[in-house]
Amino acid sequence: MTEAASTTRKRARFHTLKVSEIRRLTANAVEVTFDVPEEIADEFDYAPGQYVALRAMVPSYDGTPVELRRSYSISQAPVRGEIKVGIKKDQGGLFSTWANETLAVGDEIDVMSPQGTFVSKKDLVRPGEAQHLVAIAAGSGITPVMAITRSVLEADERSQVDLVYANRSSSDVMFVEELADLKDKYPSRLAVHHVLSREQRISPLLTGRLDQEKLELLLNKVLRTDLADEWFLCGPMELVQMVRDNLAEQGVEAERVRFELFTTGQVGDPTGQHGKPVKIEEGEPTREIEFQVDGLKGTVESPIEARETILNAALRARPDVPFACSGGVCGTCRAKLVSGNVDMAENYALEQDELDAGYILTCQSVPTTDKVAVDFDA
Repeated sequence: MTEAASTTRKRARFHTLKVSEIRRLTANAVEVTFDVPEEIADEFDYAPGQYVALRAMVPSYDGTPVELRRSYSISQAPVRGEIKVGIKKDQGGLFSTWANETLAVGDEIDVMSPQGTFVSKKDLVRPGEAQHLVAIAAGSGITPVMAITRSVLEADERSQVDLVYANRSSSDVMFVEELADLKDKYPSRLAVHHVLSREQRISPLLTGRLDQEKLELLLNKVLRTDLADEWFLCGPMELVQMVRDNLAEQGVEAERVRFELFTTGQVGDPTGQHGKPVKIEEGEPTREIEFQVDGLKGTVESPIEARETILNAALRARPDVPFACSGGVCGTCRAKLVSGNVDMAENYALEQDELDAGYILTCQSVPTTDKVAVDFDA
């Protein structure tokens, strides 16, 4: 892993990669491996905890092929020449169902260069410095945590990881063999606490839904908040926010808590992956949106009444504008606000220092001034 991979954002670009392996993790989850040719290997250098966006033509509900983009976390510690992602089938999820049931070895799909800020601010994987990491994950939220955990344990023989992993049942546990192997390899430095909501466990604390009461017991009786250098939280919004609130009440500084959501709880239109058509009536008041991508500037008019996001407007003029989730979660559509003002509805991806520097999520930002300029290259 290079310093650039761990401290800066690379320009998001898609490259066509071939699937070299598909490994079944559970009945509803797979790990997909992509070969990365040496000539573009530097583009896929990454830090533990980052993700890639996948783009493919997938059959919609009526069978019509539609281009979809979805983001999936990288599941392994950095390895040059390959990328592995974990994909869990979501109920009604077009892309995840297709990946689990149809995607095959030898297929080629577009994979975006690694992105994401769910990485250590303290550089926990720096050899020679003992670190204590605590991670709380649910379901497929274990995927980036696997990469982080392995990297931390391998970096220094004194580092420790405490992991709380919530699932419905033991059959839903992703990377169960890898977790067992890590536990065997680092028995005194890795503690794994499986919480199963629909399966009886010996300890009542680990049986049932990970709610407020169980979380408080775990934090007070099992996990040492005073020893943790950093916290990594990955799962649904409700769980992540509950943990963040509890840690804040215990005096854990916000900068020591890293979090990532794999869903915001909002269901989006699966076909809404392109700039939606917007009709401008004659004489209708509009706002001017100027944007820069790959050094090239573009301008588009957007009707005020439409309350169109900057991303949607830009996609109508430039289909190569970077984006992935369109839900304010992944941060791929991040751009710097050069001039004008916007109203940003949601933000689950940008850090406070990025906001202070003028960055916005274009998928969530609607112009509030007559002219707005953004720079995707900044």
